[in-house]
Amino acid sequence: MARLTNLLLKNIVIRTQFESVRRKQCLQYLTTLRTLQYDGYKTVYFGETEIPETLVTGEDFSDGYYMHTPTWCILHAGGSQGWVPWKYRMFLRDDLYIKQEDSLFFEFCDVVKKAYGKCAIVVKGQRQQDEMKPKTDKGGEPQPCVPTSIHLTSIVCSPGVAKSYGHELVSLPSPYNYLNPLDSAWSSMKWFIINSRKEFCLQSVDSVYAYQYILFSDLISKGIEKVSLSKWKALTSKVRRWENYYLGKFS
Repeated sequence: MARLTNLLLKNIVIRTQFESVRRKQCLQYLTTLRTLQYDGYKTVYFGETEIPETLVTGEDFSDGYYMHTPTWCILHAGGSQGWVPWKYRMFLRDDLYIKQEDSLFFEFCDVVKKAYGKCAIVVKGQRQQDEMKPKTDKGGEPQPCVPTSIHLTSIVCSPGVAKSYGHELVSLPSPYNYLNPLDSAWSSMKWFIINSRKEFCLQSVDSVYAYQYILFSDLISKGIEKVSLSKWKALTSKVRRWENYYLGKFS
């Protein structure tokens, strides 16, 4: 029994250590972001989401029969001033390899510079194996890992590229994804797709087959449009309240 108890206590201690490291990472992220904001940087949240084909078509595989269907990946950005005035990108994801676009992040940084000036570009960090082995400084204090670049599905976000346009790339620690209002914007867009997909569907029937056409591009564009400026302001205000809570409680 004592042996079992020791194992349980060991697990509890390890979990507490990781929570402490993650909290430090979160506070460092918030401190960095606030410092940039006070220096005049506009905050822009950049990221992607997946749209399965079944979400668009409404097909139901609950009967147990499963068919592999493709997924689309949508890349866009927004903040308290609404969606960034940048042509969002949509990539088809299936069994084929997706080549990462080297020039896409250059284009994005150029657009936000012209629209807002210098920006703090927030991107969700990827959960990596080295998160389980936090680095320590000479004093033994755990230090958060700062990636040299952030890899998304179809684009690499480079701090060097961001700096060349006067921006700063900031990595949001993965356990705190709810501090990114872009996730809520994606959710609103997906609810619009679910509730409105029939309005963007055309049907044709001949003597042998029945066809269904979905105006996919129009559906996505309208869903993004539905996340209005007022909606973005509400989402960023909610995130701001969470940020103030963490800064007030743990700093």
